[in-house]
Amino acid sequence: MSSSSSSQNHQQSTKPALRKPTFIKVDQIQPGSSGNTLTVKVVSSTAVLNRVRGRNTRISECVVGDETGTIIFTARNDQVDLMKPGTTVILRNAKIDMFKNTMRLAVDKWGRIEVTEPASFTVNETNNVSLVEYELVNVVEDAP
Repeated sequence: MSSSSSSQNHQQSTKPALRKPTFIKVDQIQPGSSGNTLTVKVVSSTAVLNRVRGRNTRISECVVGDETGTIIFTARNDQVDLMKPGTTVILRNAKIDMFKNTMRLAVDKWGRIEVTEPASFTVNETNNVSLVEYELVNVVEDAP
């Protein structure tokens, strides 16, 4: 019995330490990236889908940004309530979804949205990274 409790203690002590999040700016976001942590202000929020049948589904497209630019954030269900214009939020573990060859920021079940103190920066609305269209290029390597 003591060997199982000591192995249990060993498993708990070898748990990896939590890493400090590395905050990035909107203009540093890359297509296909995930695990992004940003502090952004909500500029606007537009309801895209509000379905009540079956499971309630709500989707809003929110323009969020910081002093380097803006991006469209797709808020789902409970996230819609947090994304009110003028609110400052921390998006943890956010990922990039590609939609019609443009970037959309999203937080899935592995991420978190936290409402925080109002930020001191002014959102740069002239640089919307969601307006940049990307093209998928297949790279074929030559065989030796």
